[in-house]
Amino acid sequence: MADLREAARRTLPRFIFEFIDRGAEDEVAVAHNRAAFERIKIRGRSLVDISQRDLSTTLFGRRMAMPAAVAPMSPLGLAWYQGELAMARAAAAAGVPYTLPTMAMTPMDAILASAAERIAGESGARLWFQLYTWEDRAASDRLVSRARDAGFEALLVTVDTAVSPNREYNQRNGFVMPFRFTPNVMLDMLRHPAWLARVMGRYLTTTGLPRMENYPTRHRATRPSNDPGLKSTNSLSWDDIRRLRDLWPGKLLIKGVMRGDDAAQAMEHGLDGVVVSNHGGRNLDSAVAPIEVLAEVVAAVAGRGAVLMDSGVRRGSDILKALALGADAVLLGRPMAFGMATAGQAGAARALALLREEFSIAMAYGGCRSVADITPDLLAAFPQGAAAGG
Repeated sequence: MADLREAARRTLPRFIFEFIDRGAEDEVAVAHNRAAFERIKIRGRSLVDISQRDLSTTLFGRRMAMPAAVAPMSPLGLAWYQGELAMARAAAAAGVPYTLPTMAMTPMDAILASAAERIAGESGARLWFQLYTWEDRAASDRLVSRARDAGFEALLVTVDTAVSPNREYNQRNGFVMPFRFTPNVMLDMLRHPAWLARVMGRYLTTTGLPRMENYPTRHRATRPSNDPGLKSTNSLSWDDIRRLRDLWPGKLLIKGVMRGDDAAQAMEHGLDGVVVSNHGGRNLDSAVAPIEVLAEVVAAVAGRGAVLMDSGVRRGSDILKALALGADAVLLGRPMAFGMATAGQAGAARALALLREEFSIAMAYGGCRSVADITPDLLAAFPQGAAAGG
C-alpha cells in the first residue's frame, strides 16, 4: 500500500495529493490513527486447518465478499476522470459496497446508470450514499429523496463536521472545492502534464470544469459560501435524524460516532447502524482514534444495529483487528484513493485485491477459517514503545 501511496504522490498535483493524504493542523490525529492500530497485536491460534478460508460476511441481510466497503471520498473525480464511476465499478467487481459522497463530481444518475448497464452483472453491486446536511434543510431533503428514489441501499449521514476543519496546507496550495483555477493550482497542474491530459484535459473537452454534480443545478460550479443555504450545517441535531428516518426507508446510519452514549441514542432513534470515525484525522487533530473507542461503541449498540469503522485502516490485518473488537465491517478510504490515482479502476481493484489478500493471510495466522472465528481473544494490546517478549 505504501507503493500505491508513493505512486499517487508522483502522479497527482500536490494540491490533490495533499487533500487526500493529509490531516488537520499538525496532523497528530492521522499519525495516532495508525499508531493505535499498530499497538494492537494478534495472538494466533495454532494447529487449525485453515486450508479453506471464507472471507465473506453478511451486512444488512446481503452478502459481501469481505467485511469492507469503499468510504465516501470527495476528490476522486480529480484523482481520475469520472473517478467515482471507476471506483463504483471496482467495488462492484470485488463484491463490496461503494459510498457516493454528496460532493461527488459524477452525477448519481450516472452511477445508477452504470449499475444498471455494467455493474449489475457483478454479484456484489451495492451503492450507498453519504450526506452532508445543508443549512437549507428543504434542499438537503430533496437530495436525500433523489437518492432514495434512485434506489441507493443505505444513507450515511456525516455528523462529525460541525465546522470547517483547519487544514492549513489547503490555504497554502490554493485548493478549493468546487475546483477553481488559482495561480498556485495552475502552476501545480503544469508540473504534472500526464495528469493534466488524462484528467483535467478530458473534463475540459467534455463537460467543462469538474463540479459538484449532485448539488442543485445553479450551484454546482459555485462555492457554497455563495449560497449560505448550501453550506454544511453547524446546527445538526437529533431532530434532523428523526426527520431523515421518516424520509429514508432504507438503511440509515450516522458517520462520525466516537462515543458509546451517542451510539446508544442512534439505536433509540431507530437507526440501522453507526460508523465509528474521526474523518481520517482530517477534522479534529486532538481526536482519539476510532479503533480505541470501537469496543465501547459496540457495547452500547448491543447488537441492535451494525457497527462500521474507518480512519487508519491500511492493511488487511487492520480489518481483522477491527472485527475482533466487534466491528461488522470497515470503510476503506485513502488506500482506495491512492490506487485510483495510480491507474483508475484497475488501480482501485489492485488496492482492494491487496487488502483482501492481506486479510486472508491475517485470518490464516489467526487460525480463522471464517469471519465468525474472529473474536476478541485474538488480540493483545501493548503500550506505546512496549513489545511482546520472546
